[in-house]
Amino acid sequence: MTDRLAEAVPPLPPTGPRPAEPPRVAVVGGGIAGLAAACALAERDVSTTVYEREPALGGRLRGWATTLADGSPATMTRGFHAFFRQYYNLRALLRRADPELDCLVPLTDYPLVHRDGPRDRFSGLPSTPPWNAAVLAATSPSFPLRDLARVNLPAALQLLDVDAGVYDRLDHLSARDLLELIRFPPTARHLAFEVFTRSFFADPRHLSAAELAVMFHVYFLGSSEGLVFDVPRSPFPQALWDPLERHLAHQGVRFRTSSPVRKVHRGSRRRFSLDTGESFDAVVLAATPSGTRDLVAASPALSEVRGQVARVRTAPPFLVSRYWLDRPVRPHRPAFLGTAGYPTLDNISVLERYEDEARAWARRTGGSVVELHAYALEERSDPEAEQRHLWKQAETVYPELSAARPVDSRHELRADCPLFEPGGYRDRSGVTTPDPFVVVAGDHVRTGLPVALMERAATSGLLAANALLSRWGRTGHTVWTVPRRGRSPVLRALARHARRKP
Repeated sequence: MTDRLAEAVPPLPPTGPRPAEPPRVAVVGGGIAGLAAACALAERDVSTTVYEREPALGGRLRGWATTLADGSPATMTRGFHAFFRQYYNLRALLRRADPELDCLVPLTDYPLVHRDGPRDRFSGLPSTPPWNAAVLAATSPSFPLRDLARVNLPAALQLLDVDAGVYDRLDHLSARDLLELIRFPPTARHLAFEVFTRSFFADPRHLSAAELAVMFHVYFLGSSEGLVFDVPRSPFPQALWDPLERHLAHQGVRFRTSSPVRKVHRGSRRRFSLDTGESFDAVVLAATPSGTRDLVAASPALSEVRGQVARVRTAPPFLVSRYWLDRPVRPHRPAFLGTAGYPTLDNISVLERYEDEARAWARRTGGSVVELHAYALEERSDPEAEQRHLWKQAETVYPELSAARPVDSRHELRADCPLFEPGGYRDRSGVTTPDPFVVVAGDHVRTGLPVALMERAATSGLLAANALLSRWGRTGHTVWTVPRRGRSPVLRALARHARRKP
């Protein structure tokens, strides 16, 4: 944490009496949100049990063992994830088991390339806004001066005035509507915006403009942590979840993997009982949006929550294709490359550039481990056709792939991420619910703070735990965030003035 304007959000003061014995809480979901909630509860003497339907923890960042065609053991995951420096709460969670964050290694740069040729980099930029944006616009080939002159400055200023009212102002627009209103140069729109909007697994036409504004505030215009990020040096289980599970177990957290919770009932001695046979005083709903919807719909004890979680939609499918190749890609290929202008290809990762397991395999065989991502595919996509199409696009970016033979491959086509549609903010679940002993956590949850993706999951888990702790007379945990409004008072004033103009 290097940003002097980063904000500490204190926990709620205790509002209820302290029970005579430690409360018992069921956390449904063992992803980032559930683990953050479990950690926060256990550290305040709350008896906590985490239920996870999959065999391992991590949620959408879990991993699982597989054996390649050449007999090599390997760990498959659902793809590349960037751990940005402004993920304060997620990184604090990981520090519980790894105080120095040795599990992460930095990627100092990651190019963004358009199919028609323009290429951008984020190395060498100032870290502090708005100078980072000014230098990028001045030096990037994606921002030609003749096109910059057409930019609608009053509309563009709205990206510099992100605060609690941004959803009132912009949520009715789509991300594409806002970009067209701003009149950014077409290549800049593809490279600087579509690459980011599609990281939400959504086409810009179907993503809220307010989410786009918050995203740019978090990663670029509101934080001085910069766009540099870290990645795990080992597969997710080894780097992140196995150490954290051991730490939390030492804190008294119990884990029930391969244990889906299908129904919550009203209990007798305690408030709730699960179909697993155990009873609890409170429940943290930290499953995927669809998993939470299904559980609430099937649970009479959660009827008060039903309307709150029923309206969260699921984003379109995404595909992760990983190839273990018989020859290396060219030495200058970056660890991560963002792409724009292609039908479905969104990025390419070369895993041996940063992950130890892939590096060991590549050194032993002389090959490469390459991963391709395609976000926001059409519904009911044909998996095999999409795999072939994705590979053909990658060959045009890295031509040496045409001569490579896959030793083995794994493909994950999933559709379980939240969709933040225009006009949908008010319908999204908050952390608290009409039942004070049922709270919700996940990257689909409204937190009232400028957070996104994995950091939203971690933050919502802490806030969910804090809400319960307050009820039980316990002090919760401080939550950290990037500044909750635009950094520059002058630019905020200009944005407000521009909104008032007819």
